[in-house]
Amino acid sequence: MTSSQSLNRLKANVDAVRRRMEAACQRAGRSASDVTLVAVTKYVSVEVAARLPELGIRDLGESRPQELWHKASALPDVRWHLIGHLQRNKVDSTIPLTSLIHSVDSERLLVAIQAAASQQNRPVPVLLEVNVSGESAKQGFAPSDVPSVLARFTTRFPQLSLRGLMTMAPLSADPEQVRPVFRELRRLRDQWRGDFPLVGSLAELSMGMTQDFEVAIEEGATMVRVGSALFEGCLFQ
Repeated sequence: MTSSQSLNRLKANVDAVRRRMEAACQRAGRSASDVTLVAVTKYVSVEVAARLPELGIRDLGESRPQELWHKASALPDVRWHLIGHLQRNKVDSTIPLTSLIHSVDSERLLVAIQAAASQQNRPVPVLLEVNVSGESAKQGFAPSDVPSVLARFTTRFPQLSLRGLMTMAPLSADPEQVRPVFRELRRLRDQWRGDFPLVGSLAELSMGMTQDFEVAIEEGATMVRVGSALFEGCLFQ
């Protein structure tokens, strides 16, 4: 497969994902402009990731901070999202490069990000990762722990801009099996923004991946994190 053929395949994949997103929005009575496609580039090279802005995708996501550093140095003019676990010793180097950290999964991490943000004198947009499914293998706040964080968020973490919530659904061949997880995150968001108005609207709901992003959109996702559906069959030299 030539580079030109691979680019054509990537474009076809991007178009197919966008059509699926638009159809899901239409089913839910939403505008397609309400949902951001975050292209997850963790399994592709910088050269492949560099093709995405040409196709109108400027929100790119990485799971590993080190890989985000590497790709962000080569592609500084996109919006980088950290969607995987952030160790506290990597916070200083990560926050200058990210438009949004989706995976803030503990109060200790919030403290570390606040300290680094204060030292660097920069605001840091974040999402709280909520372990809605309750799976022991998944990271994130237990739903019962979030209210105590929200109650003191603005006073304890003044450098952080809390944009919303993120969750990881269980892996399932049937997207309908994980619909309740997405529905519950939206319900919790609606409850918490009423209970804690000082933290803002919690407008962003980052939920849904390649196998279930359409169901996530139907349940209120404002950001979907899609990787393999975009890059399937793309072989760049």
